[in-house]
Amino acid sequence: MRPESTDGTGSGELLVPMDWMYAEYIADELLRTGDLMPPTTIEYQAGRDALALTVFLSDGAAGGVRMVTRLNEWLSLTAYDSGWREWVCGRLDRLAAGGGPDLPLARAAWKWLEDTELLAADLDAVAPGAVPDEAEGPHVWTPAWQLGLPLGHLAIHLF
Repeated sequence: MRPESTDGTGSGELLVPMDWMYAEYIADELLRTGDLMPPTTIEYQAGRDALALTVFLSDGAAGGVRMVTRLNEWLSLTAYDSGWREWVCGRLDRLAAGGGPDLPLARAAWKWLEDTELLAADLDAVAPGAVPDEAEGPHVWTPAWQLGLPLGHLAIHLF
């Protein structure tokens, strides 16, 4: 990213979104290690963005905390019915005051996850105990984060 000021009043330093890039790297490594789907799929992108937001908004993976502790925290945050969506919105709102080069990228990832809908099997329409037929079963359009979040959770669990 370019410096915010070009009139000579800025510090001249290049603003680099290192925290966001690190969060994306961790998310990508977790998903690749889990080998759940090809990295070229849109579902993979949803999982990566959901995980990157989780890592970034939970204050990253640094800070002297053991990775196992962070993995447990991310598992808890991405668990089913954990209120992840509300947590993300709240954390993004709190970070808005501080700004920084990472925030626009995190906001763009969240906007994509919320605005993009993916066609997925409608698990609520499947009878209990039945195995949904992916090709012929009922499908529903769902926000990308609703597919990416469980994928990310599973990738953390498999790590």
